Amino acid sequence: MPYQATWLRRFTGVFDPDQAQVLAEAISDIYGELARARDIRELKRVVQELAEAQKRTEVRVEELAEAQKRTEVRVEELAEAQKRTEVRVEELAEAQKRTEVRVEELAEAQKRTEVRVEGLAARMEELAEAQKRTEVRVEGLAARMEELAEAQKRTEQRLEGLAQAQEAMAQALASLARAQEESQRQIQALARAQEESQRQIQELTRQMVEVRRELGGLGRSMGYALENEAYRMLPAFLAEKHGIQVTERFVRTYIGDEEINLFGRGWRDGKEVLIVGEVKVRLEEGRREDALEQLEEKARVVQEAYPGEELLLLLVTHHAHPGILQRAQERGILVVQSFEW
Repeated sequence: MPYQATWLRRFTGVFDPDQAQVLAEAISDIYGELARARDIRELKRVVQELAEAQKRTEVRVEELAEAQKRTEVRVEELAEAQKRTEVRVEELAEAQKRTEVRVEELAEAQKRTEVRVEGLAARMEELAEAQKRTEVRVEGLAARMEELAEAQKRTEQRLEGLAQAQEAMAQALASLARAQEESQRQIQALARAQEESQRQIQELTRQMVEVRRELGGLGRSMGYALENEAYRMLPAFLAEKHGIQVTERFVRTYIGDEEINLFGRGWRDGKEVLIVGEVKVRLEEGRREDALEQLEEKARVVQEAYPGEELLLLLVTHHAHPGILQRAQERGILVVQSFEW
């Protein structure tokens, strides 16, 4: 048709090619129908009004296209900023995804608008019957486009808010990095202090070992002194207090692998006995090494070496706890305290 090419040129650039073709064909058909009408002037008036409505639609569509371009520019800028920060904050990436979803929703709204514009072509076929209804529908379409423009403005505001939030997040990450550096310095200082404390503990441990060694030497010296005193005092004391006659002087010896502090022979109640004794500076309850059990263990070794011999178990000390004295009496062990002789 002669007018179809003209309408096609007008619509090309505003709508996509398929939409432009459909609109051009529809208007050309309408124009052909109206051309056959008797009132050519009325047809021109209708066409003129349709052209004016179409111009308004084109203006609104161009404004929406410009707004869409600005949105695309903003989205591209935000995408670049997002690439710079997505390593530092994954949460912002999630927010960006939500923004993309909103942009996709806007694209879907744009598609729905295009569908409505396509519907306008179908409605234009009814222009011959009711031009007023067409204008009302065009005005309704303009109102929807205005709503879409408002929605576009709100989207731009949200994008700007997201950019500000992204900047604030970057500042917060910088502050966190500084705090992390300070924490690292404090940890290093604490590690140095811990090393110094460990060194001091090691030195104190060494000194404690030395003190224990010295105390052990002092304890052994006191033990040897008590043994030497017992060698001199026990024979007379045992004879006077317990009726035990020592027939062989006491010696310090080894039987098997056991050291025997006091070892000698004597008579008690008309029977010969082997005297097996242990010397302890103090006999106290609760010690890790039990003096009574040690003496009994040594007595078992002596009994194996001297089978058939009767043994007399003896403990010599400076001081014995009453509990030790009672347990020793129950086991038949004689305890002699140095203050008794």
